[in-house]
Amino acid sequence: MEQMAKLKPAFIKPHGTVTAANSSFLTDGASAVLIMSEEKALAMGFKPKAYLRDFVYVSQDPKDQLLLGPTYATPTVLQRAGLSLSDIDVFEFHEAFAGQIMANLKAMDSDWFAQTYMGRKSKVGTPPLDKFNLWGGSLSLGHPFGATGCRLVTTVAHRLKKEGGQYGLVAACAAGGQGHAMVIEAYPQ
Repeated sequence: MEQMAKLKPAFIKPHGTVTAANSSFLTDGASAVLIMSEEKALAMGFKPKAYLRDFVYVSQDPKDQLLLGPTYATPTVLQRAGLSLSDIDVFEFHEAFAGQIMANLKAMDSDWFAQTYMGRKSKVGTPPLDKFNLWGGSLSLGHPFGATGCRLVTTVAHRLKKEGGQYGLVAACAAGGQGHAMVIEAYPQ
């Protein structure tokens, strides 16, 4: 703890709180995902891992809401998929920084934020932590640019299979105030 306390802020110096100790570290990585219809996959001899039910991309003001993409994208993708937060069995959110995850969880649990910034009547709701990033997230596993999204999606597919769930939600922030979310459904075994 003493060593981490000595780390310098990465952004707003000297008072910032984001340091190397609470940021996802960049790692090497590569990824490939085949996305195709179930019929095509079966015809080619592949066994699907999951269905991609819906996805959204969002953007918001990078000045005040730079890393809040998951907060904005989650209710939209759930509505489009005809689901609610309580229908989701597995959550995998990209963790750019510990503070970014905490800010998203707080914003998702705030009626004030939903009404003031999102034009919603009530809060999104907070994902249950006993379903959230259970196999480790970007803070513990690293953040290979260009591969993190695939890692999140495949983690959801594998968790759904292992945990016997039906629906998973992937969400991430992105540079410039962007974000995305997607609903993944388990493939019948």
